[in-house]
Amino acid sequence: MLKAKDIMTREVITVKESATVRELTTLLLTSNISGVPVVDDNDRVIGVVTESDLIFQNKKVHLPTAFALLDAFVFLERPGKMEQELKKMAGSKVSDICTRNLVSVTPETELDELATLMAEKKIHTLPVMREGQLVGVIGKSDIIRTIAQGM
Repeated sequence: MLKAKDIMTREVITVKESATVRELTTLLLTSNISGVPVVDDNDRVIGVVTESDLIFQNKKVHLPTAFALLDAFVFLERPGKMEQELKKMAGSKVSDICTRNLVSVTPETELDELATLMAEKKIHTLPVMREGQLVGVIGKSDIIRTIAQGM
């Protein structure tokens, strides 16, 4: 079975969390990629940002679902979710729009687990980490290319 180390891109393009959204957009377009790991000033991976995060900024505002019970409003969604969405939609820096709940894999992670993670968690870009260091990245196109080549 193929592993992450067999299909990952080793020359990883990253973006600093302090970069502007415009700089990120230019990076994604000129590099022809759909997402990148986000690093801090010490080059530690702190998250991932993708085209989906950029598209999110242009979506319609979703008002939270609520109903009135006696003299109170009961919200059916997590408190603060709308505030988080508004901050992300108005963000001007990568740090404002990136996903910080980092899901990463190791070079030994097998292909079926990579595909499962991407499908179930709706992840488009997976950093490959070894002992806390970024050693590669796997995108959806890497999985598709591997499938097309007959694994």
